[in-house]
Order: sequence, then structure tokens, then C-alpha cells
Amino acid sequence: MEYTRSDAKQWAVEKIKGFYMCPISPVGDDLHIDETKLRENIDAFIDMGIEGLVVGGFFAEGWNLTPTQWVRFHEVVSEAGKGRIPLWTIILDPCVHTAIEKMKVVESLGFEGAEVINPVVQLRSDDEIYDWFKYLTDHTDLAICLYRTPVSGAVLSFDLMHRLADIDTVVAVKQGAGGRADTLKLRRDLREDFVVCDPNEAVFLEELRTGGQCVWGELSYILYGKKRHHVTEYRALAAAGKWEEARAASMQLNDVRLLMEETLLWKIMLTATYAATIASVKVWFEAIGLNGGRMIPPVRELSAAEAEKLRGRLRDLGVC
Repeated sequence: MEYTRSDAKQWAVEKIKGFYMCPISPVGDDLHIDETKLRENIDAFIDMGIEGLVVGGFFAEGWNLTPTQWVRFHEVVSEAGKGRIPLWTIILDPCVHTAIEKMKVVESLGFEGAEVINPVVQLRSDDEIYDWFKYLTDHTDLAICLYRTPVSGAVLSFDLMHRLADIDTVVAVKQGAGGRADTLKLRRDLREDFVVCDPNEAVFLEELRTGGQCVWGELSYILYGKKRHHVTEYRALAAAGKWEEARAASMQLNDVRLLMEETLLWKIMLTATYAATIASVKVWFEAIGLNGGRMIPPVRELSAAEAEKLRGRLRDLGVC
């Protein structure tokens, strides 16, 4: 690894910047992950200029894989991406011993870290969740990004965030709960060498002005398709201090952002799950020339009518 326990936080501050995207997994007609198409997608992501990949989570259907399939998925990702793009996994297991086993696997495969959800079942108090993460970090040196979200059953409290942020290898948080006010408060109140990421590209320009540095664990940059260049434009303008010009460039994406909200984000907020959105994302991937494929049962495919409606809206917006 590029870091030790003692310098993991500083490494993360210097390294975790830009877009760390969380793509879906292409699935073939045999209802297994298509390894060839997964490799093709990773090549495409690298060509897009994505700064990092965060794989194996909810969007990737990692929760719907057997342990053997989960390991093979990460082997393929490592073979396709190691040394070419930073790789992180996502750990969703409530059993800390299973989480440790998985983290040892991905560490051996060259992954840089793991986004780890707090235990979704049984452990809900601050002390219980802290003890779970303390045990985890005592048994692996891999860097950890927390996942602050209602999907986890208990949103990490502000007091608990202070305690967790002091653990050497806990280097960042995907701040997916409470909205913008929570993001700014955590960044203001927590230690300076802890990375707070707002997983919402729509506010990334403002993030760049207020100390943010990374859009973590979503997939907007991928989904923008032919309009992706507007992101590159506003980031370059922001880096040059041309904030009004950057805002004008960013606004060119508003129509696509509204479609993403309708198709993906509101479903996630209403259900506190990702399952209802994945089929739409797969259709979107196919429309912009990436591999999407089937859904792993028992999650339903998008109907033919819904899929054609989405493709039509993407064409109308100039995304594909």
C-alpha cells in the first residue's frame, strides 16, 4: 500500500480528489456478471478520466452475489484496473468477521481502501457501532471511508463521527444523510485531515469553493454521456478562479440532473434502497455505449415501455 496506518489520513487528503465513481456491473443472459464486458467498462471509465472506482456496492449488485462470485468480481476488477486507476471496494456485511475477510482479499488484490457501511442489523447505539469499527480497524490496515446514510439503519451521529474520525485508518466519509448542512458541519467540526465527501455532483462546484475535494460513490459523471465535457469545463474554470464562468458551464447539465433525480435519486430517498434504480441505470449505460445487461434475480428488469421512454428522454437531452 502507498500509506501506513500513521499517515493514512494525510495520504487520503492528498490522493482522494475528483470523481470516485460507483458503476453498475454488466450481467449476461446467464444472469452472472459478464467478465469481458466488465473489463470493457473499466477501460471506458479510465478513458473518461475518472479519478477512482468504488466497486461492489449497492449499484453494482454486490449484495446479491455469493461469496465466491464476490471474490471473482474483485479479481476481475483488479486484473482490469490495478495500476491504471485507484480501486476501492464497498463492504456491506453486518458481520465484522466477514468484513475483515473481504478486506484482506481486496488488500491482496491491490485495492487502496474500502467504503464500509455500519452494521445494518442488530448494532444501533453509538457505542456498539464504534466497537464494531474499532474491532475492524484493529484487524486490517486498509483505509476506510465511512458511509453515513439512512440505508444503514442508523445514521452515524455527530458525536460518533468525531470518535470514528480519530481512528488512524478511518480517512473519509461519504456524507449521504442530512443534506448540505450536515456536510458543511462535519467538514467544519471534524479534524482537518479527514475527507468529507458529498455524493452529489450537482453541488460539486460549490464544494470546490467550500473545501470539498471529491464526489464519492455515485455515477453522474459516467451517466452524463455526450454532455460529460461540461464537467471538465467547469472544473477547469473553477481551478482558474473563474467562478461565474464555471457556474454557467455547470448549469448546462441541469436538465440531465433533473432526469437523474427523477429516475434515480428520488427512488433511493423514498425507499432507502438502491434496488429500484439499478434497472434504469443499466438501460442508461447501454444508451451511452456502455455495458449494462440483465438484472440479477429476484430484482426486476425495467419494462420495455419504460426502457424506451428513458432512451427517448436521453436522446432528447443530447446525452446519447
